[in-house]
Amino acid sequence: MHAHVPSSDVAITDTSPASTVRPPVAAAVRAPAEQTWTPRLWGVLAVLCAVLFLDGLDVSMVGVALPSIGAELGLSTTSLQWIVNGYVLGYGGLLLLGGRTADLLGRRRVFLTALAVFAVASLVGGLVDDGTLLIVTRFVKGLAAAFTAPTALSILTTTFHEGPARNRALSVFSVFGASGYSSGLILGGLLTSFGWRWTFLTPVPLALIALVAGIALIPRDRPSADGGHDIVGAVTLTGGMLLAVYTVVSAPDRGWLDPFTLGSVALAAALLAGFFVTEKRVRHPLIRLGILRIGSIVRANLSIVALFGSYLSFQFMMTLYLQDVLHWSPLKMAMGLLPAGLLVAFGSPFVGRLIDRYGTPPLIISSMASLSLGYVWFLATAGNVPHYAFTILPTMLLLGGGFAFGFSSIMAQATDGIDDSEQGLASGLVQTSGQVGAALVLAVVTALVAGGTASGGDGFAEFHPGVNLVSAVAVVGLALNLIPLLRRTRPRHA
Repeated sequence: MHAHVPSSDVAITDTSPASTVRPPVAAAVRAPAEQTWTPRLWGVLAVLCAVLFLDGLDVSMVGVALPSIGAELGLSTTSLQWIVNGYVLGYGGLLLLGGRTADLLGRRRVFLTALAVFAVASLVGGLVDDGTLLIVTRFVKGLAAAFTAPTALSILTTTFHEGPARNRALSVFSVFGASGYSSGLILGGLLTSFGWRWTFLTPVPLALIALVAGIALIPRDRPSADGGHDIVGAVTLTGGMLLAVYTVVSAPDRGWLDPFTLGSVALAAALLAGFFVTEKRVRHPLIRLGILRIGSIVRANLSIVALFGSYLSFQFMMTLYLQDVLHWSPLKMAMGLLPAGLLVAFGSPFVGRLIDRYGTPPLIISSMASLSLGYVWFLATAGNVPHYAFTILPTMLLLGGGFAFGFSSIMAQATDGIDDSEQGLASGLVQTSGQVGAALVLAVVTALVAGGTASGGDGFAEFHPGVNLVSAVAVVGLALNLIPLLRRTRPRHA
């Protein structure tokens, strides 16, 4: 019986091809004892959760502060979305490289180094006076998160055995993400009252505390004996996504048939095509394309696009609408959106048990259905001036329920059956899908909202096209998960 926290090179995960051969009964009996939740094991989980908490805290605090940032620095709606998308694209563009780097150089080393960069970027972001520099710091912060996020999830999935232990850990992990988001709404509302810069400076001491704790608690692991980095793949993916988002955001002003727009579209497509060509030919690709032949993993990656893309874009619109149009204070706006975060925080602990009992597909379907119903309800009842109790509150509860069921279930499905050597790849892939998908959906939503503003939309009318889009994204996510289930049930009935 081991009392220490298992490191990544000795963690037991029954996911390799050899796992089809069942172990002896005695080994099956001893396995739970080896996974005893010791104080140090809880400590490692606490450090990982603290980083996810910081991520949720940072996203929601900055979201609350967007109108104040725009007013002080003179940023338009299009520029404000780059404060969100700068972070998201830096995050999503290098997530795969981050996960691969963790596998090759050691999860502990990569995790702690990236966390230190995250703290420095937060400090600089709170001190700059130029909108462009602020966006740059957000991009750098996203780059740091691109290494902390997949590494944290990789440490978790290689430390906790696949099954009840891992599902329980993922549920706790999700709770802290939701708690960070909920805390960030309230804290962001309070801090923005004193100045938006405090929303950037507050994560600094928290990141430093997590860094010290990580140095003390996270066990050392051995880097991979062989392998390499796919720099060309990372550059083509990040460059292609940045250019694609920039093109979508700038096209309404330039015109979709403007030579610059058409050239940007062609170049973005060429970079993304170059990424996939590179992945087929390079010796150590960011994505082993064979992993995309696994249907459950593909559905998990598409589901996270629907989850993150629709939710992040809806939050962006509600933040601007409630503060800029209805003139709510930052704190009042934060409290108005808080029910969704609270529902995720209190609902996520039970998701692990539900996964054990029902599996991930039914829970992901429930998540997509709840999201779709939330957006459709908003569209059906909003009118020109949405009523909070009748429209906004039910919508936030449905979205919170969808996120609570969806996040842990999607993460579990995306990493189930994957060998420890590729946990960084699998976790990086699903998070990349979520962040890149969110960036693209938000870019299109921003273009639609900017078009509504230019056409003289009044009240919530200028935001209606954006809500139509996020509703369609959620419905597509629901359909993608329903179709395979229907195909499996037909032969049984026959």
